[in-house]
Amino acid sequence: MTRHDRFTPHPESHAAGRAGWLRAAVLGANDGLVSVASLMVGLATSGASTSTVVTGGLAGLSAGAMAMAAGEYVSVSSQVDVETADRAKEARELAESPQVELAELTAIYENRGVPRDLARQVAEALHEADPLQAHLRDELGHSEHTAANPLQAALASAASFLGGGLVPFLGLLAGSTTARLGLIVAVTLCGLALAGVLSARAAGTAVLRPALRVVLGGGLAMAITAAVGQLAHVSGV
Repeated sequence: MTRHDRFTPHPESHAAGRAGWLRAAVLGANDGLVSVASLMVGLATSGASTSTVVTGGLAGLSAGAMAMAAGEYVSVSSQVDVETADRAKEARELAESPQVELAELTAIYENRGVPRDLARQVAEALHEADPLQAHLRDELGHSEHTAANPLQAALASAASFLGGGLVPFLGLLAGSTTARLGLIVAVTLCGLALAGVLSARAAGTAVLRPALRVVLGGGLAMAITAAVGQLAHVSGV
């Protein structure tokens, strides 16, 4: 083997390892921006006073952050339970029927295009090294890089919700009620666009489509809430 034939490792960066907390963070930021802004816009269009809008916004901010954290923790914990059960089941099958599991792993590699003899050799080598890990990875798709982490997801979701939910409060810096309403919408849309761009950058994808998606979705949510608030104001509810 010449020096030109040797494989030289090079550093690589992939988004898969960030998938768990990134998903929770993006969801939290978007939810914080949209839900708090929509709540404040709905209150403002219903004729509520500035203090009521602030109180409602703060209540939505704190309640939403706790709800996001609890929801993410419970959801991801359920995923961990499923992965743990799969691991125990696979370990039991390996102990009871190792040859059947070896044939199963061979078939997996063969179905992926590896010649049968080579697939058998690879499966046997992996069974000698760490059969459980081989089956978890290649049969069930489990990976240590994408393993669920409930606490990490909960903290990322709550922190990003708080960060996103604080943005609409910048709209209160305007003087009149109409100006405040317009500024709340404007800063929220800007925050949504920024969240879309940052999430796309972190995931390594193009930025235009994610940014447009979150801006349009958030704008629609605020428009609907504003309409509800206006109806409540007109009907005197």
